[in-house]
Amino acid sequence: MSAGGAPERRRVSSGSPWEPVIGFSRALRAGGRVLVAGTGPVQPDGSCPDGARAQAQRAFEIALEALEQAGGSAAEVVRTRMYLIDAADAGAVGAVHAELFAAAPPVATMVVVAALLDPRWRVELELEAELGAG
Repeated sequence: MSAGGAPERRRVSSGSPWEPVIGFSRALRAGGRVLVAGTGPVQPDGSCPDGARAQAQRAFEIALEALEQAGGSAAEVVRTRMYLIDAADAGAVGAVHAELFAAAPPVATMVVVAALLDPRWRVELELEAELGAG
């Protein structure tokens, strides 16, 4: 806790080029809670995998790495939000989600949206975790 009684905050950067442009952190830990920002399927070289399944795998990889840097794990994820540009991708994205969270399924929301920030993206996702909830 900080001197004022509020939980200590720790920010995690993933190095995304959008972080300084938009002004956000990839993840924020406040006490025992970790929030992971909307995460797209960007490779380190700026490219994007083809297909919804590969994009979901990459986006979850980035988000879970940020969660780990904040001190959490996949078992402590309590909520996910998945944004798709095509409802036909729900099965592929949902399968990746099910594989990652089979041992401790969080609550989840999947929403179809008109577009995402990068026109190559088929999926973007968010995570919330409660440390010690696994």
